[in-house]
Amino acid sequence: MTESVIRVLLVDDHTLFRSGIRSLLQSYACFEVVGEAGDGREGIRLAAQLRPDVVLLDNNMPGLSGREAARLLLEEMPETRVLMLTVSEDSDDLIETLRAGACGYLLKNIQAETLVSAIKTAAQGESVVSPQMMGKLLNGVRSQASRAAGAPTRDASVRVQAEARGAGEGGELDKLSPREREILQLIARGQSNKEIARTLELAESTVKIHVQNMLRKLNLSSRVQAAVYAVENGLESGAGG
Repeated sequence: MTESVIRVLLVDDHTLFRSGIRSLLQSYACFEVVGEAGDGREGIRLAAQLRPDVVLLDNNMPGLSGREAARLLLEEMPETRVLMLTVSEDSDDLIETLRAGACGYLLKNIQAETLVSAIKTAAQGESVVSPQMMGKLLNGVRSQASRAAGAPTRDASVRVQAEARGAGEGGELDKLSPREREILQLIARGQSNKEIARTLELAESTVKIHVQNMLRKLNLSSRVQAAVYAVENGLESGAGG
């Protein structure tokens, strides 16, 4: 086997849904479902006991909400990758889940292969958000930033508002090349690497290299953080292409 096994914990109050996800993941040699929980508190307890690589976590559960469970879990086990898998399309749920430290936010209507790919992406330390939620994420950040301007934050996952306040004074943004800044603006518009490549008439591999360089220069770890960073700095408008 060429891939290392990804250990997954399922936390969802719907037994039938958990059963379906378990069956899906067990059909891949690269996954091992190490446990299941029907609520957030049981999920936290099992995560501490089993130390999974990735936790798939529902948001709307009785008692402790998924986003609160994510916050508590990641305070104790920051190395764990938490993926929210939910029906909620509420932008506040999305933003607060990411700020709690979750590495991704997925809607339950995604295709099976998309979920499989997302879990692999999360296990590699990257972030993932359902494409249909990206616009809500950016709009929600704009709204929250306008409501809470000047309130510093030290979020474990996004960590953007505090960093952004120093960026407009000739800091990190000045480290970007014109092309990297252009790509950052397009990421903030929700474009994928493939769409950016098409917009700028570049090879997709070239775009990936620019994105990696941009993230390194800005001290960010994901496209999600980059998109929020750009919105916080007012860069989503005026991109070339």
